[in-house]
Amino acid sequence: MTVLARAAAQRPAAVAARPGGGRRRGAGGPRWWVAYLFLAPGLAFFGVFYAWPAVTAAQLAFYDYDIVSPPRFVGTGNFERLAASPEFWQAFGNSLLFLAMFLPLVVVLPLFLAVAVNLRLRGIGAFRLVYYLPVVTSMVAIAIAWSFVFHPKGALNWLLLELGVIDTPIQFLLDGHWALPAVVVVEAWQYTGYFMMIYLAGLQSIPAGLYEAAALDGAGAWARFRRITVPLIRPYAAVCCVLGGILATQSFASIYVLTRGGPQGATTTLGFYIWSRAFEHFDFGYASAVGLVLWAFLVCFALVQYRLTRGEPTG
Repeated sequence: MTVLARAAAQRPAAVAARPGGGRRRGAGGPRWWVAYLFLAPGLAFFGVFYAWPAVTAAQLAFYDYDIVSPPRFVGTGNFERLAASPEFWQAFGNSLLFLAMFLPLVVVLPLFLAVAVNLRLRGIGAFRLVYYLPVVTSMVAIAIAWSFVFHPKGALNWLLLELGVIDTPIQFLLDGHWALPAVVVVEAWQYTGYFMMIYLAGLQSIPAGLYEAAALDGAGAWARFRRITVPLIRPYAAVCCVLGGILATQSFASIYVLTRGGPQGATTTLGFYIWSRAFEHFDFGYASAVGLVLWAFLVCFALVQYRLTRGEPTG
């Protein structure tokens, strides 16, 4: 036993004295390039389908290009055009209005749903599944289904007539006052489950001991929600705000199916306006300029959210 003990004691010293700290660089050693082999397909996909198109679009913003003719450099001409375009400013205003209506539906409402589905109740798994199903459903199918709901003879008008809220059916998708809110409801309905899962991940990361200690101190359910849940869930709310802003300004499929940007441009957001200028009018340089403006707006929006939420959560 004494010999074995001495051998065990001397082995770490011998390993430490070996050049390179005892780590062999041979065939059995670590290979730093293996990780990059796994990353290569994803990086190639990102470069080909995201980075390269983004750089190309940024360059086209300074050219007049319609596919047929060679690109012609116009400098800031496209930006001067959009600054003087009433259609652009209408689309920009619609995007801001869309954002103002969309964010409360996907930032505030999913938080309360996440609190509800976080409870340990029988059948809560099925409840989560029902709310998440629209996320994995095609927006085209969702928009077609909602078009029947918004129809003058659809379920929504029938319900409002039965309740005595209205006297005559409302043309939700043909009325300039109702078309944009209708599209917002469809978009929010699809993504509510997505944002709910983000909040649910945040709620499950909060130590249960905090709620137990607050309950022992006499704090009620609302006090625990306001003093514990809201401060600790704030980083997740910031993520939802940024993602909601991106989704709101880039909404396209629901607008295309339900209203095609009408009536009279009432539902034309910047995302739909870019598609219209590029693929209906083949004005790719101008569409790229609008896309660059949209990108700058989203960057500013994200920075504002970061400034509002970068502080440490407090109770």
